[in-house]
Amino acid sequence: MALSLIDFFDKGVALGTDRPCLVCEGETLTYGEAQRSSYRMANALALAGIGPGTRIAVLGPNSARSFECVLGALRAGGTWVPVNARNAVEETVYVLNHTDAEVLLYSVRFADQVPGLLARCPAVRLAVCTDGEGVAGHPRLDAWCADVPEERRALHLDPEALATLACSGGTTGFPKGVMTSHRTWAFRIAEVMQRLAHPAPVNLVAAPMTHGAGAGALEMMAMGAVHVVQPGFDAAAIVDAIGRYGVTHMFLPPTALYRLLSEPTLRDGDFSSLSYLICGGAPIAPDRLREASAVFGDALHIGYGGTEFGGGICWMTGPDIARAIRDGDEQRLLSCGRPSPLSRVEIVGEDGRVLPPGETGEIVVNGYVLASGYYKNPEETAQSFREDGFYSGDIGFRDEDGWIFVSDRRKDMIISGGFNVYPSEVERVLMMHPAVQDCAVVGVADAYWGEAVTAVIELKAGASASDEEFGTLCRGHLAGYKVPKSFQTWDRLPRSPVGKVLKRAIRDALSPAAASVARQKA
Repeated sequence: MALSLIDFFDKGVALGTDRPCLVCEGETLTYGEAQRSSYRMANALALAGIGPGTRIAVLGPNSARSFECVLGALRAGGTWVPVNARNAVEETVYVLNHTDAEVLLYSVRFADQVPGLLARCPAVRLAVCTDGEGVAGHPRLDAWCADVPEERRALHLDPEALATLACSGGTTGFPKGVMTSHRTWAFRIAEVMQRLAHPAPVNLVAAPMTHGAGAGALEMMAMGAVHVVQPGFDAAAIVDAIGRYGVTHMFLPPTALYRLLSEPTLRDGDFSSLSYLICGGAPIAPDRLREASAVFGDALHIGYGGTEFGGGICWMTGPDIARAIRDGDEQRLLSCGRPSPLSRVEIVGEDGRVLPPGETGEIVVNGYVLASGYYKNPEETAQSFREDGFYSGDIGFRDEDGWIFVSDRRKDMIISGGFNVYPSEVERVLMMHPAVQDCAVVGVADAYWGEAVTAVIELKAGASASDEEFGTLCRGHLAGYKVPKSFQTWDRLPRSPVGKVLKRAIRDALSPAAASVARQKA
């Protein structure tokens, strides 16, 4: 037997039951209180017939209660299914059905969606409102757990059992369930404890907990970290919280970092406690990297990771960034760092050959931090998870000094604001409009978003439609971050001889350089 993910939380409890675990909106939950809450929730789930291996979805905003639900699900031996609070209803329906979720723990703010969700997700056999009076007939979490004993139940899990089943995107546009075992989480936690070591960690959770920020919080609970949870992104509140709570660690995607840099109160903030401001999820504009380094100094770190292989496969430290800036090394500022000591990163050519420094190929990751594959998707699993490692779909190269650079993506995935956007998913929605003949969605380099989701549309002969119509359609079916930032109507899309839309030609035409040339010619 091996340690499960909840056992690592208990190691954090052992460092001090009275130590704050979750701080949110003026309320504090200690490690001891969070542990007892997880006991009650696990026992309540068991009494309801929910056993180990059950997929337990948590639909809620960043909050202490949402984290409590995750801990309770893990304590019961369940598999946590994160559900992004920004999802459109259609997306949540797909996630629940694809993961075979049987339990839905939902915040009252989503109560109006729940009846429709349950009507379309027949596998869900238990729904509990976590923080208020939800749908009639659904228990309220506090009352449901009120008379349940605070006793630890024996939990014997196979180390390869799934701790989490997080939905990522796919080349088809449908999200893929990334299966991550307890054993894999153990190695990821070991890496984090080595890489982010600190005698008194205080972690600010400002990005969505369903993504990297939540994973990072679970990993740091083994260190006994205090987690200051922000309900939503508020740059002024972040500046205040860092000084108020003595924050030592935080993660932000580039777009959030850019918003923070634009905050008028930033220069008045006290960042003396900050040791790790980790930025990742999308490329960072070098000018913004220099600006952030000037404000946060050596606390600024860059990471390269993914749901399939964790958050720190490659790492660029604050001193590394400062050195590159001091030396005027513009190329180094484009790197995502050097590989982690616990992982192997290779650049592989189309023939499967490991390429030497300077040659461009696909980034292949190997190590104990890899997920187990894609749930109910053997084709994608076989394509991506191979004997020699995980084929990331990212194209890049390694320089002579071992630094890794991501230069392109083999797949069409767009990273906008730190979130993955899959073009075909957006295209399917646009094709619902009766005026659309065909369309292509691409990412265009953007100083703020990293990549701006851009839709190019070919209309049917004689048809017309407005940008407002397309925007309304997309917002009705997609999370906000997937809605294109702009819509363009072209007479016809560029195609190959066999009729395939040439997305690279579209990206080239929409690139900032092409736009600059067009303006000069005009």
